[in-house]
Amino acid sequence: MKILVLNCGSSSIKYKLMDMAAKSVLAQGGIEKIGLNGSFLKLTLPNGDKVILEGEILEHQTGIEYILGVITSKKYGCIQSLDEIDAVGHRVVHGGEKFNSSTVIDDNVIQKIVECIDLAPLHNPPNLSGIMAVKTLLPKVPQVAVFDTAFHQTMPDYAYMYGLPYSLYEKYAIRRYGFHGTSHRYVSRRACDFLDIPYDKQRIITCHIGNGASITAIKNGISIDTSMGMTPVEGLLMGTRSGDVDAGVLTFLMEKENVGHPAISTIVNKSSGVLGVSAVSSDMREIEAAINAGNKRAELALNIYIYKIKKYIGSYVAALGGVDILVFTGGVGENQISARKAVCEGLDFMGIKIDDKANNVRSVEALISAPDSPVKVLTIPTDEELMIALDTLRLLN
Repeated sequence: MKILVLNCGSSSIKYKLMDMAAKSVLAQGGIEKIGLNGSFLKLTLPNGDKVILEGEILEHQTGIEYILGVITSKKYGCIQSLDEIDAVGHRVVHGGEKFNSSTVIDDNVIQKIVECIDLAPLHNPPNLSGIMAVKTLLPKVPQVAVFDTAFHQTMPDYAYMYGLPYSLYEKYAIRRYGFHGTSHRYVSRRACDFLDIPYDKQRIITCHIGNGASITAIKNGISIDTSMGMTPVEGLLMGTRSGDVDAGVLTFLMEKENVGHPAISTIVNKSSGVLGVSAVSSDMREIEAAINAGNKRAELALNIYIYKIKKYIGSYVAALGGVDILVFTGGVGENQISARKAVCEGLDFMGIKIDDKANNVRSVEALISAPDSPVKVLTIPTDEELMIALDTLRLLN
């Protein structure tokens, strides 16, 4: 079975075409700047080379049509006909309380995703645009929705409820949902496969840390808590997101700066985090370079970043009643050797000991804990597209 995986953002589309029988990636790439000047498609050739194809791409249907044209083209194609595409799997950011697992898309599912737009106004509309485009362009091909929030629907009520009037939960479904669920689900399972131990008998903490970052506590195969909340702002310090902040600070700023909620949203989503503290960059590589050049604000940003991760790990060890496995993934988690070391320093009392030599790896599956560490520490590169494809395959079979 050949499955096309789509991840549609507000001005972008990432794609992978996967042959599930051969367990191989036939094509991959992405479109940037949809609806803007200078839009282009960037694809990765089988030899690893990158090719950029420029073109005017005004909306998602045009973009997906462009992708379908490229993967069937003589020059860059990998299939002879669109009839070879057996299914399409979509990343959908927010499923609210309506979806606790991936699902085959029909008109009823589409309507429920529409009803979740209020919870993710920046993400669900482009996700829907991708679904509707495929429905038009490939009307006979089944589609599957894989929700970022679904994995966390197993959280107990005392973990997902806020200390707000319960009537607001009943009226607006205000609660913690969590995100990056597909990634946390993939790397936690993959870590157990790597160690050859049963998934449903472990206490696992997964750290998806990058520009967007979240940590999840997984007990016996289910998510019991996660750091992101109703929106992806809550939790860790991130590239441009503030993470946890006193709600009173926001009302204080609205009064003092005489601004409304759009300005506050911009502050906590796009102007805060590592970028906001350092005034250098949201990229940890640039932060490290600035620190080496003596920039104290960059050093402060990194210290906050690491401290927040440690703090959540500690709280989740308490929530789990101990920990057996700690997993690092995401752009920083997979590649930033010094960040992993800094997070694990001082956690010996929890049974977390890292081996410096084993930790000297990037973007590979590896056991990086010391031989005498009671807790197994691993790096597992995430593969959300593969998880989406596997869910699609499972549901359609």
